[in-house]
Amino acid sequence: MTSQRTSAEENQSAKAPNSKDKHSHNPKSGRWLWFWVGMTGIAMVSATAGALLAVSLTSTPLQQAQLSPQDEAVFDGDRISGGGLRFSELTRPVNLLVMGMSVLPSDIQNPPMELQNLGYEPQVNSFDGLSDVMLLIKFDPAQKRVAMLSIPRDTRTEVIGYGVKKINAANIDGGPALTAKTVSNLLGGVGIDRYIRINVLGVGKLIDALGGVTVYVPKDMKYQDDSQRLYINLKAGKQHLNGDQALQLLRFRHDELGDIGRIQRQQMVIRALMDQALNPVTVAQLPKILNVVKENIDTNLTVEELVALVGFGVRTNRANMHMFMLPGRFSQKEEYIASYWLPNQNGIARMMSQHFGLETTREFRAINSSSLRVVIQDSTGSDRSDLRPLISSLEKFGYRNIRVSVPWTQPLEVTNIIAQQGDGDSAESIRDALGFGEVRVESTGILDSDISIQVGKDWLEKRTFFEPTY
Repeated sequence: MTSQRTSAEENQSAKAPNSKDKHSHNPKSGRWLWFWVGMTGIAMVSATAGALLAVSLTSTPLQQAQLSPQDEAVFDGDRISGGGLRFSELTRPVNLLVMGMSVLPSDIQNPPMELQNLGYEPQVNSFDGLSDVMLLIKFDPAQKRVAMLSIPRDTRTEVIGYGVKKINAANIDGGPALTAKTVSNLLGGVGIDRYIRINVLGVGKLIDALGGVTVYVPKDMKYQDDSQRLYINLKAGKQHLNGDQALQLLRFRHDELGDIGRIQRQQMVIRALMDQALNPVTVAQLPKILNVVKENIDTNLTVEELVALVGFGVRTNRANMHMFMLPGRFSQKEEYIASYWLPNQNGIARMMSQHFGLETTREFRAINSSSLRVVIQDSTGSDRSDLRPLISSLEKFGYRNIRVSVPWTQPLEVTNIIAQQGDGDSAESIRDALGFGEVRVESTGILDSDISIQVGKDWLEKRTFFEPTY
């Protein structure tokens, strides 16, 4: 069994080299620049301090679970934020396990009597059920980067003491501590510092508190399950969703990709929320947001630590926010009776080494461009033959494993070059070769690709440069 190590042991903060600006500047303009930088910093600190004070005075403790000393020891309890006026500064890398909880009585071992004979399954405020959403998020102040790994709920793995089963059952068997140990073992012994559990009721309230979310719904979604009182009715297209509508998008899983498609939509919503909500105004509204959702959250983060993580998110460039999915594949009917997501251990080891700083004994060869699986999706409505110059150009650069898939339904101004398996370097190489597009390290592309290219209107402007001249 692989032992869990603390993230502090796995990461050493890099020291930035000292350098002097060799260029002269206008002293007056320089003073004004630093004045405004200073005022902005003071405003952020003041807003954060006010948020912290208000939360400290008005909110109940955020941790609702009663952990034994042994369970508490699973998590690295070392301080993650500064002291005094530096309380909002993240001082070391932090691995945070986020669990989205199913809150139906069928997930609870002993549901209350008043909920047993209703004829339907109401949502209740509980943290005892299945963890249907699971993210491991690394906040890295040294690299100024946030990495999010989505772990499918149906991942087949060993739950310590309970045998091999789906990973979302670990919370029922042993709460956040057992889930953390199970995730750590699955991922090669990565350390886990803190956890957050939020149930589905809290997610809806959180999105409402943030003013909703603007996102592109990829297709019409309609589903009804009276037993769960689940009613989904969304139309395709870009729209602003309230909390209930966003939950419909997040919970829909009744298509060919099942839970994996749901993970892709979760990443889309997370990206949209980050783009619109991570700003100093959000920090100032933290007391309001926490007071709205605190009954639906259980975490061993202190309020100060939560402020530090939010503050770090505010200051992180969106290009340095990377999202991945646990490498693996669907099980086949002849393999198991139940449906599983089967982890790919080589892919996991590579991903943990590249993005979570985990040392590994495995040796990985650099992925050769000729074997890289490149899938192209058009979003411009062009004829399939119009992509031929793009394919020919990629072939000239040594890419041989290329195919065209179904069109991407969202109209794009800028081409997305998606590192589906987390290989940002390969995506950057394609971007440099083509000379256009935007690299995104996330898992919203074609499932069995290494790189998904979602072609936008910028390709139409560049196409003439790629067409052969005679």
